[in-house]
Amino acid sequence: MKPHSATAATRRHIVKAAEALLRARLPDPVAIRHLCGVTGVCERTLRNAFYDVLGMSPRQFMLRARLDQVHEALKRRPKQVTVTAVATKYGFYELGRFAGRYKVVFGEYPSDTLRAGDDNAR
Repeated sequence: MKPHSATAATRRHIVKAAEALLRARLPDPVAIRHLCGVTGVCERTLRNAFYDVLGMSPRQFMLRARLDQVHEALKRRPKQVTVTAVATKYGFYELGRFAGRYKVVFGEYPSDTLRAGDDNAR
């Protein structure tokens, strides 16, 4: 083991602290520099901890958490909701790119999720 590498427990603690901040701040973007300050580690250690614990980078985690929030909101389908309104609420402004990422993660387009909710309500 390298002298400066974090233990598995330390990596989990780092990720848990970063994850708590990120979830509390959704949908606002959080700078990696800020996460480093909160967790008390450098960017490389933060990134390595996320990869070791979650299999993804902090940025990928943030993106996935925001996509999950959109997915849940579309499934709940409040009155008069639009995909655009929900997507922009969670910080997605490039709607074509957003729809593509959403489809990769959930296997359907956001409008399909919204429509399925409407079909189940009948």
